[in-house]
Formats: sequence, structure tokens, C-alpha cells
Amino acid sequence: QVQLVESGGGLVQPGGSLRLSCAASGFTFSSYTMSWYRQAPGKERELVAAITSAGGSPNYAGSVKGRFTISRDNAKNTVYLQMNSLKPEDTAVYYCNADLWWGDYWGQGTQVTVSS
Repeated sequence: QVQLVESGGGLVQPGGSLRLSCAASGFTFSSYTMSWYRQAPGKERELVAAITSAGGSPNYAGSVKGRFTISRDNAKNTVYLQMNSLKPEDTAVYYCNADLWWGDYWGQGTQVTVSS
């Protein structure tokens, strides 16, 4: 079965960095675009970044462009989100997503809190 397991969240001060990881299994990881979403309290889930199957042409939300970097290691079936210059407004639960031809799958989420 498809599994997406996020890790790497935590509490960080403004201006700090975190790297999220999402380990995938149960499908041919190298064939699919992978995405990171986030959901802050009281807000809708929003797309943060996406990366194509071969790792090219990443897309970013305007609010994170220049600060976040999405990457993937197809040999390890893992997608990453490097988050730099974090701001309090980046506080949210971050979710890994795989939009497969037979269904849309989500991880359990990892909490990122940016606070002094």
C-alpha cells in the first residue's frame, strides 16, 4: 500500500532553517511528481512546492520562493523540503503529497513552528 512518512519538523526561531523529509513506498516513486503542502490553523491547505519525476522544473508558492528548496532522491524514494529564513507565518503542519493515477495520497503531516 502507498505510504508517505514525513519527518524533520520542529520548533525553530525566526530566521532559522529546517529540512523536511518524506519517505515514500508502495508505488514507483521515480515516475511521479511529488509535492509539499501546508495547513496553518484556521486556513486552507496550500501548495508549497512541487517537483517533477526527474527532479526538474520545481514550482514554488510565491510566499516561499527564494527561501525554500524542494528536491528528491529517486534512489532513496525520498522528497525533501529545505526551508531557510523561516518566518512565523511559515508555522503550519506540512504534508507530503503523491498524486497517483489511481488516487491522491497524503502523509500524516509534520508540525513546523517558527517562534522566538
